[in-house]
Amino acid sequence: MLKRIDVISLFPEMFEAIKSGITGRALRDGLINLEITNPRDFTTDKHKTVDDRPYGGGPGMLMKVEPIKEAILSIKKKWLSSSEEQETKKIKVVYLSPQGQPLTQQIVKELSENEQLILLAGRYEGVDERLIEHYVDYECSIGDYVLSGGELPAMVLIDSLIRLLPGALGHNESAVNDSFYSGLLDHPHYTRPEVFEGEGIPDVLLSGHHKKIEQWRLKQSLGRTWQRRPDLLKDRQLSEQEQQLLQAFIQEQNM
Repeated sequence: MLKRIDVISLFPEMFEAIKSGITGRALRDGLINLEITNPRDFTTDKHKTVDDRPYGGGPGMLMKVEPIKEAILSIKKKWLSSSEEQETKKIKVVYLSPQGQPLTQQIVKELSENEQLILLAGRYEGVDERLIEHYVDYECSIGDYVLSGGELPAMVLIDSLIRLLPGALGHNESAVNDSFYSGLLDHPHYTRPEVFEGEGIPDVLLSGHHKKIEQWRLKQSLGRTWQRRPDLLKDRQLSEQEQQLLQAFIQEQNM
């Protein structure tokens, strides 16, 4: 289970944003430790230079290898006391990059199984490829678009990781019921008032019949996925009950 996240970023102050809400409460309650490391602290020149022009020319600047490498090694040395421990207990380094694998709930669950993670937030035109080859274990992207840096993607990943921690959410089943956790989109939700602008809520939710409510929610989840993200159903092996519920949903839409 995840216990610690270290972030390498040129803008540590940006991470004040995650000290609110669910993530902030989890940090205050000690459910997870978070520390931000600035690679400028590992530069050797008086200007604390962390970027340089790319070989071969072209626009923009690249983050240099040495400061980031030293930041990674410093974090590992701090938490892995012996060389033997560093070999046997590896801390995974995740680089937030538009070229990485698209972040999914499954990837979040897999990353959450590590005790510690180091998240690298890039800037400028990215980082020297040799750093990625030698010191990065995984690259992930939050979407097919480009941001000014990796800080916002890192915060997205941190938020999704913290939601999976026992005790982070108000209800233990909240994360399990989230969209994508089971590979499906979430079902519709309703709360008071019972009637809004002349529209009520599905009768089954007022029935008090828990099995019927659970079945309705599964049918809506399957149907919503079929309508909005059919790609998620392509590789999913539906049970006989799920097939029946989905067909019932489709028939209702065609009536």
